[in-house]
Amino acid sequence: MPLGIDCPMEFWTEVEKNQSVVVDFLLPTGIYLSFPVSRNANLSTIKQMLWHEAQNEPLFHMLRDPEAYVFTCVNQTAEQQELEDKQQRLCDVQPFLPMLRLVTRQGDRMEKLINSQISLLIGKGLHEFDCLQDPEVNDFRTKMCQFSEEAAAHRQQLGWEAWLQYSFPLQLEPSTRSWGDSNTSQISNPDLLVNVKFEGSRESFTIQVSTKDVPLALMACALQKKAKVYQHLTMEQPEDYVLQVNGRHEYLYGSYLLCQFKVRPSRSPLHSGIPPSSVSLWSLGQPFCIELIQGSKINADEQMKLVVQAGLFHGNEMLCKTMSSLEVSVCSEPMWKQHLEFDINICDLPRMARLCFALYAVMEKAKKVYSRKKKSKKEDCPIARANLMLFDYKDQLKTGELCLYMWPSMRKETLEVLNPMGTVHSNPNTESAVTLVIYLPEMAPHPVYYPALEKPMGEVLLACGRLSLEMLLNALHPASAGPGLGSSQQGHLLQILELGHHWEHGPTTKEEKLQLQGILEQRGSGELYEHEKDLVWKMRHEVQEHFPEALAHLLLVTKWNKHEDVAQMLYLLCSWPELPVLNSLELLDFSFPNCHVGSFAIRSLQKLTDDELLQCLLQLVQVLKYKSYLDCELTQFLLDRALANRKIGHFLFWHLRSEMHVPSVALRFGLIMEAYFRGSTHHMKVLMKQVEALSKLKALSDFVKVSSQKTTKPQTKELMHLYMRQDTYLEALSHLQSPLDPSTMLAEVCVERCTFMDSKMKPLWIMYSSEEAGSADSVGIIFKNGDDLRQDMLTLQMIQLMDALWKQEGLDLRMTPYGCLPTGDCMGLIEVVQHSDTIANIQLNQSNLAAMAAFNKDALLNWLKSKNSGEALDRAIEEFTLSCARYCVATYVLGIGDRHSDNIMIRENGQLFHIDFGHFLGNFKTKFGIKRERVPFILTHDFVHMIQQGKTSDNEKFERFRGYCEQAYSILQCHGLLFLQLFALMQAAGLSELSSSKDIQYLKDTLALGKTEEEGLKHFRVKFNEALRESWKTKVNWLAHNLTKDNRQ
Repeated sequence: MPLGIDCPMEFWTEVEKNQSVVVDFLLPTGIYLSFPVSRNANLSTIKQMLWHEAQNEPLFHMLRDPEAYVFTCVNQTAEQQELEDKQQRLCDVQPFLPMLRLVTRQGDRMEKLINSQISLLIGKGLHEFDCLQDPEVNDFRTKMCQFSEEAAAHRQQLGWEAWLQYSFPLQLEPSTRSWGDSNTSQISNPDLLVNVKFEGSRESFTIQVSTKDVPLALMACALQKKAKVYQHLTMEQPEDYVLQVNGRHEYLYGSYLLCQFKVRPSRSPLHSGIPPSSVSLWSLGQPFCIELIQGSKINADEQMKLVVQAGLFHGNEMLCKTMSSLEVSVCSEPMWKQHLEFDINICDLPRMARLCFALYAVMEKAKKVYSRKKKSKKEDCPIARANLMLFDYKDQLKTGELCLYMWPSMRKETLEVLNPMGTVHSNPNTESAVTLVIYLPEMAPHPVYYPALEKPMGEVLLACGRLSLEMLLNALHPASAGPGLGSSQQGHLLQILELGHHWEHGPTTKEEKLQLQGILEQRGSGELYEHEKDLVWKMRHEVQEHFPEALAHLLLVTKWNKHEDVAQMLYLLCSWPELPVLNSLELLDFSFPNCHVGSFAIRSLQKLTDDELLQCLLQLVQVLKYKSYLDCELTQFLLDRALANRKIGHFLFWHLRSEMHVPSVALRFGLIMEAYFRGSTHHMKVLMKQVEALSKLKALSDFVKVSSQKTTKPQTKELMHLYMRQDTYLEALSHLQSPLDPSTMLAEVCVERCTFMDSKMKPLWIMYSSEEAGSADSVGIIFKNGDDLRQDMLTLQMIQLMDALWKQEGLDLRMTPYGCLPTGDCMGLIEVVQHSDTIANIQLNQSNLAAMAAFNKDALLNWLKSKNSGEALDRAIEEFTLSCARYCVATYVLGIGDRHSDNIMIRENGQLFHIDFGHFLGNFKTKFGIKRERVPFILTHDFVHMIQQGKTSDNEKFERFRGYCEQAYSILQCHGLLFLQLFALMQAAGLSELSSSKDIQYLKDTLALGKTEEEGLKHFRVKFNEALRESWKTKVNWLAHNLTKDNRQ
């Protein structure tokens, strides 16, 4: 057999006259065949051709039906791949070698097909998840798969009894043994503590039953408890209910004993406890310590010294003083073998504690001759970093030797060399990543677990209201008080809670209450002083009763490195009233990592409508990056809502899919997408069509970039059209839902109207015919390849949110909504706004000289008159006035930069809108050290000329415009905290202009937060007058831009 010729990805996208490729085939009988195949042929057609050729070959009679076989190939990542999708074309398969092997089909074909489609959709093979052999990944995939399947099963229309019996046969132990190998008669404690939650209710009940009870008896006990708590006069019948194993598709019914059911471990927040041979963390009073052993694969100057810095964090809060290793010489495998002891006891480690490491090199700076300092300064050079959760996802304290694959350090500031906000997952590039080996010593003879008592206690309190401590003691069974907590430790806990219940600092005075009110009202004004923190903590019950929306304040002053304070805070959280959405969003910030706080926030977010959820979906996806474990309340919340609303599922998919190239989140995002598709297989086909279309646009864009450097634009455009007329392109690019808006259908692609733009990355301009019968309208999309659209998407999201807030107050500023969606690494789509043009083009076309165009104040008005007349012109000018007011306020508040005349457009109906938001939050461009944006926002005299309809004396219209601006600004100031929270949650996105709280300070300044409404208006009026007075500077910038553009042309 001759050696195959490798076919890189570019081979399958090239345009050639010969559309065929010679493919080698290997049959199951060992017969080798080779013949030309069209690159556009699908696998079904290729199999028919192969069968026709094989009829003339030996051993053909030994072959079975064609459907018994499936093609395999070696793909572009050098892995063997089964090709289950018969409709897939050869050019889409893109095998590394033009060789297909026919093998006997094994396993479930439909499951393999679904797995193959999911792999294609998420951009990552599912086998990569399998190869990790990570228990957390495996458990998460299992749990999310069950979660999604439950949602899919809910859509079925079968009666519940038939559905239950058909889908979920009983899972029984092979004998009457229960929970292991001990016979029920030999169990020391034959009673079970069962947590029962009624469907549709947030409350749950912990009840004690016998292992020899039947499911009906358990349900009867639960109903009795429910009736007693809620004081129901009528008893519900247990026959109307069924028991489901929490987190699994398993049900308990029939006349079997509870000990006979094969119940596997359920979801971690409601696990029944820790094995008896374990130790509670709170019983360990020794200091926390680690052993720093060695490193490897470190690349640094041999004259430097290596140092490891380690710190313990809870969110952004440092739990104790950081520790640094000894300096060692640079080598391939430096050895430390050093004991590091932290100034915190093991019992005080919070559940979400992170151990953060930074490896850096130290080099002594050369002393200056005239320096009088005794010690020479040292210069630090960060090399790599890694973060580690001290507890695993099952609450167990980690021990033993751990190998950390570190991430390259991106920070230059040595003071912030530790990055607690960074991922806790290891660098997947294990072959070249810097490695750090540490040892976590055994703290006890048995596994150490974090006490899980807060959750059951909280559920009792939620069910029954605030209880006395005596009632609480009676309600809590010793086993339910938490893993490994004996009677003495339970007594210790109750003493802690009693201190909190009776306020350990004594009664509060009227003066203290006034001080508390003042502290809580100065939100966002900066860090609190220590005495202020102490007062807030002392009056925590007062905060709960009178200022519940200040929960974030209380959480920030909680000492998370004292387990007594943590227990009191979580005890208080159990009875905390539900918060508004704004305050709940604040609790999702990285500063609040505690899982119970997160669960509380998600419960408050449940009341979001679908439209409201879509408005903040982008931020919620970014919050996932903060999460320490794969399984969390936010993941379940997003999946639940996505599986109940296809539009939410659509945008959730694209927000996740667009960041699959980021190694630190690829695993988490890939698993969430897999879980979604397990519960929504019908949506896969729609999204696969979109993914295929974008793949074709990517190949087309790459070709245009290369060709435009070699040939003229008309020639490149002609070749682009030749590409698009191929059957594979026409089929892939036509008849699909728009990724920008799933309610928009992209019908037939209009090849002749497609082109590419002149900017550096050569964006593609793709036009479609409308699917509406008899409609002459068309739909356009811009495909960008090489530009990061995440900042544009965020800015447009904020402008749309502003529009919604204004409309709530009865102010319609005539927004022009257009879509923007990142779809991959520096790739994405922008919606084309039809019947519009840039101010630069309008001015240049209305003027004889480019040098005079920017100062032609009649150009915009004359252009609008050419498109409208009579009453239509009056309406167009009113549209311009309203939309100009909107963008004056929006661009000022968001600090939008680079506002040249090609980034502002006008529609023929008069609506003004801005595009290209590459700079925001005051990050303005500079030229020779001078800021190009020297006005608060764009309000030129030709805009004023348009608003006044060309009448210089018509001040009434301009004052009305000023009134619109002031009203719009006041509304945004009232909702300023919402914008702060949404931007704060976006810090995980990795945008260069939104990476710290300093960037968000710009918003606080522009929205005049902390000032009264009148003070805010006064602030805005100063900026408004400045923009109008200094508008000549804008015209000078536009002149320079127009001259540059004219020279390019």
